[in-house]
Amino acid sequence: MTLEEIMHDIGRRARHAAALVREADAKTRTAALSAMAEHLRVSALYILDENAEDVAEAKANGVGAAFVDRLALNPQRLEAVAAGLDEIAAIPDPVGAEMARWTRPNGLDIARVRTPIGVIGVIFESRPNVAADAGALALRAGNATILRGGSDSARTVTQIGIALRAGLREAGLPEDAIQIVPTSDRAAVGMMLKGLNGAIDVIVPRGGKSLVARVQDEARVPVFAHLEGICHTYIHAGADPAKAVAITVNAKMRRVSVCGATETLLIDRAVAPSLLPKIADALRAAGCALRGDEAARAITPMDAAAEEDWRTEYLDAVLSVRVVDGIDQAIDHIARYGTSHTEAIITEDLAAAETFTKRVDSAIVLVNASTQFADGGEFGFGGEIGIATGRLHARGPVGAEQLTTFKYIVRGDGQIRP
Repeated sequence: MTLEEIMHDIGRRARHAAALVREADAKTRTAALSAMAEHLRVSALYILDENAEDVAEAKANGVGAAFVDRLALNPQRLEAVAAGLDEIAAIPDPVGAEMARWTRPNGLDIARVRTPIGVIGVIFESRPNVAADAGALALRAGNATILRGGSDSARTVTQIGIALRAGLREAGLPEDAIQIVPTSDRAAVGMMLKGLNGAIDVIVPRGGKSLVARVQDEARVPVFAHLEGICHTYIHAGADPAKAVAITVNAKMRRVSVCGATETLLIDRAVAPSLLPKIADALRAAGCALRGDEAARAITPMDAAAEEDWRTEYLDAVLSVRVVDGIDQAIDHIARYGTSHTEAIITEDLAAAETFTKRVDSAIVLVNASTQFADGGEFGFGGEIGIATGRLHARGPVGAEQLTTFKYIVRGDGQIRP
């Protein structure tokens, strides 16, 4: 078969499997998720052996340590992946859930209920755990999944796919509800972006900026994604100093490579002279380099920030710092430079917090909490397939519920329209 024939066959089988998964009851989908988790555990040696080969090849190709860390699995990490599937199995099945119900004056009973989207295409890089997370969340929502990982993790993802499909088979669901694209040919990605002759309903990219940009530019089907995570933490004049220091350090330094890491600190001029040195000292002690505007540099030593710094997602131990003249300027800065991902305000002033949450139009807005909580697991979703910053359908962490759409069920008793 040619590559095009292979890909379209995958699409046809996914569409057929999606219909069967949609018709299955919640108990069967739950059983499949639990079986998938157990098969990951049973297959641990095989998965880790394949992963060791992927890691060895990546190192031989001279990739950086951060990339290798994203790629590498060990027994503890693999158990965490399996445990994540157990968590997804434990969350409520969203399929068929009533979102709203009402009765019209003519007696028509109308219900809006959740229903699966259909076939989810997931294109990802390096992190092999994405295969398990995405396949499981899509299944929880009654969908089929086509997974295309990067060449760097091909062996690992293939072995994970074998375990997931074994779990589906054990529960009596079609194995084709989760399929791994069996090629690293980039042309396969292009075919998925075109929808495989209508087989794919939505695409979710997980990876670097270049991958997401390509998907958003070329996709002919809807996309759940974010291009960048330029997240802000704003220290308001009414901030509690201890909270301001602790939250800022966590928001930047807990994990610098995640999309919810704070990249710019905004601080009110009224409290900057007393508070910014404490925050800066704590950040430097944690290994963070600072780049500030003129006002920030006049208060405590740091490198000069250029215009480009406000537009940069560092994904590294670097933080840009700006002193602002109150909440209006902070909100204006976020509107100009932000990417609609995640923003936080630190304040004890309830009115200021209310203003910030109303006027900041990002997918996630926090009050007195770290931006690193931008995560589906932390939201109680059991995991996430990604963070979406668009304004239609899914927004913020995309969990099982966000992988459903809805339909209307209208029940009558002989009504006709005059």
